[in-house]
Amino acid sequence: MRLKPSFLIVPLSVILLTGVSCTPLSMLRAPMEEPVKAQNGSPTPVSTTVTDKGDTLPNVPLSREILYRLLAADLAYQRGQWETAYEVTMKLALHTRDPRLARRAAEMAIGAKQPDAAMAAVKLWHEMSPQSEEATKYYLGFVLISDNLKEAKPILEQRLKEATPKVRSVLMFQIQRLLAGTKDKVAAFQLLEELVTPYLNTAEAHVALAQGALAKGDRARAQEEATKSLAIKPDFEMAALTRAQTYDNLEKAMQSLEAFIAEYPESREVRLAYARMLITQKKYDEARKAFEALLQLQPQDTTTLYSLGVLSAQAKDPQSAERYLTQYLEALDNQPDNEHDPARIILLLGQLADERGDTNDAIKWLSQIESRPGRNAVYLTAQIRMAQILAKQGQLPEARAKLRNADAHEDEEKVQLILAESHLLREAENTEEAATLLAAALKRFPKNTSLLYDYAMAAEKLDKLAVMEESLRKIMTIEPGNQLAYNALGYSLADRNIRLKEARELIEKANKLSPDDAHIMDSMGWVHFRLKNMKEAEKWLRRAYQKRAEAEIAVHLGELLWVTGRKTEAMKFWREAAGKEPKNDTLKNTLKRLKVKL
Repeated sequence: MRLKPSFLIVPLSVILLTGVSCTPLSMLRAPMEEPVKAQNGSPTPVSTTVTDKGDTLPNVPLSREILYRLLAADLAYQRGQWETAYEVTMKLALHTRDPRLARRAAEMAIGAKQPDAAMAAVKLWHEMSPQSEEATKYYLGFVLISDNLKEAKPILEQRLKEATPKVRSVLMFQIQRLLAGTKDKVAAFQLLEELVTPYLNTAEAHVALAQGALAKGDRARAQEEATKSLAIKPDFEMAALTRAQTYDNLEKAMQSLEAFIAEYPESREVRLAYARMLITQKKYDEARKAFEALLQLQPQDTTTLYSLGVLSAQAKDPQSAERYLTQYLEALDNQPDNEHDPARIILLLGQLADERGDTNDAIKWLSQIESRPGRNAVYLTAQIRMAQILAKQGQLPEARAKLRNADAHEDEEKVQLILAESHLLREAENTEEAATLLAAALKRFPKNTSLLYDYAMAAEKLDKLAVMEESLRKIMTIEPGNQLAYNALGYSLADRNIRLKEARELIEKANKLSPDDAHIMDSMGWVHFRLKNMKEAEKWLRRAYQKRAEAEIAVHLGELLWVTGRKTEAMKFWREAAGKEPKNDTLKNTLKRLKVKL
């Protein structure tokens, strides 16, 4: 059940009244004459009008004095003298009884971040225009923010009393959510009970109480109220969902939803919640079946199509994934008011097309993703993916041009594209050119640790150990907690069989920073291998391979086994490495050095 708000309380942090820098001259009527004064000097009561927003406006003429004071207040506010501006405007509001001036004073206080002063002005605004929906919203918002529940009670009572039964149902849920945001949860629940007591013959009142009880941590009361709601309205999905939340055991919650679905198979919201629970438990196959059942109820539902597409991709079913995701995009096109951004789905469709070898289709999809300042991550990923496709096709110059012409707004985005280009060059074994590219980039971004790291790796490949070490040590200075830098330097020293004590210290430092990293475990095993600590080396290498069965780790473990006389087992690991990465440099160099043929 989707609830559309009938009224809204705006929190203090987002109360931004209009016209902050504009002089509110239009707020009063224009005749340039003195207001009629009573004998005691106070304004004579005048007639009023009510706007379509419910503001009660006095027919006060705009005198020279009022005009002057308005201008002076606005000028003071613009000069940063909020307090003077506020006091003048509040006095004018009290003098004229014009609620728009009270609103203006509230605006000034909010702009100056003075909640107490803002509350006083909003309270005056509400007093002057009690029928104004806007004044009531802001007043109620301030009252609840300040936890002044007694002042809120009569307003909320009146709203519930005047509402139609249909609107009242929605209103109770909104009130519950508002009260849940207050600090005193016990007092908030007590007020909620008082407010909904006259309506306990409705299922919605009991759900509001159940959700209020959950907000204060009372699961037993929440379950009791949800059960009462279902007794009144057995097919009420919100009650079923709320009751499921009352269980501290996920399995019981799911059993509760399963029972409800069995009795009311067309309950879409409950089915959706159940399917999402299956995803949280990583029961992806079951979740997929649950979403397929949902699709039978609503074939064009975007949430269901999206979920099925992603789950199918995860299940290595690209054909189904593409079908569902394409349907998802078509459904979005049929909903012009839908604000969903389809960029991530288009990116996934491009990746799926690339994985099945249809590069033309992949580029067709990826080319649809446009640059969006402030939200450019998906666009850049698409540009990089297209560049990788071009590079795989032997079109390296075109791939580089694609990256260089990409629309990058922020420095981080520019760096991302440079790193992608350097990776393409290294993949094409143009390491020297990659190093040149990274060196130039570091002149623009000298403290960027990602550039420094990639430059170090390129230097290592070119056997420029001093350049590599200098870059990695810069990273350690800029980011002392960067485990990659310690591990990379320690591993490079160990791999060259030099400065082994220092190498071990560096890798131990990396391991302390990231104890579950398989690559660091591999480095630890390799440095122990170089130090001839074979038992310790094997322990670390086997742990690393168990965590991540990568080719390079398999090569290291294979060499240890070979050297310690377990050649059959060594060959097994090397063959596994060859199956994963037949062109792996570490594998080729190891086999060549040990004079082994697979």
